[in-house]
Formats: sequence, structure tokens, C-alpha cells
Amino acid sequence: MRLLVYKYLAESEIALSLSDLETYFEKSDKTTLYRTLKTFEQKNLVHSIDDGSRLTKYAFYKDECNCDLYSYIHLHFHCTQCDTTICLPGQKVPSFSLPEGFMATDANLVIKGCCSTCNHS
Repeated sequence: MRLLVYKYLAESEIALSLSDLETYFEKSDKTTLYRTLKTFEQKNLVHSIDDGSRLTKYAFYKDECNCDLYSYIHLHFHCTQCDTTICLPGQKVPSFSLPEGFMATDANLVIKGCCSTCNHS
């Protein structure tokens, strides 16, 4: 199952939620899919995205995507029309500094709007 999920995420152009995977792998167990995603996230194969849709989405680390908090953070785009979320690895987030005593463990920047497909409809 892990190989199938890995392949599906690697080939996807958009970030996918657990329910997207459940729909695609309809005969699979939800718990197995969830544990697979969490394992992939721990092994830095995927990263999670909170795009404000109330569903955590997961995107495969592409070659140009190294989402380590301290070395490279990129933008994500969430289309409010079709509810898709994509990584924008070429769009870097400007560096930031936190007040003394603060330590960042995660960062997420999501631009919301209309994707190129929906914008032409």
C-alpha cells in the first residue's frame, strides 16, 4: 500500500488530502492511509499543508522542493473555486526573524485566489 500511495503522490500535480486518497484507494483502510501519510511526513517524503480548507493536504517533495524550515520555504496556492492546493517551489518566502526567545518549528504561507484553470472559465 505504501508503494501505491507513494507513486500516486509523486505523480500528483496538486496536494492531496486523506479523503482524496480514500476516494482513489476505495478498498483501502483509512487508518492505513493516515499512517502511511504520517510515516512519509516523518521521513521527509511529503509535507503537510494547512490551506484553510479544514483538511490537511499532503504534497510530495519534488526535486526542486526542499521544504526544510531553515533552508527553504516556499509558497502554496489554494484555489477557492476548485479547492485545489499546489506547491509553488519557485516562489520563496522572504527570510524572517523572530523575537528573542521564540523558536519556529513550522511555517506555512498560502496564497488564496483563483487558479489559472478556473480563471479561464
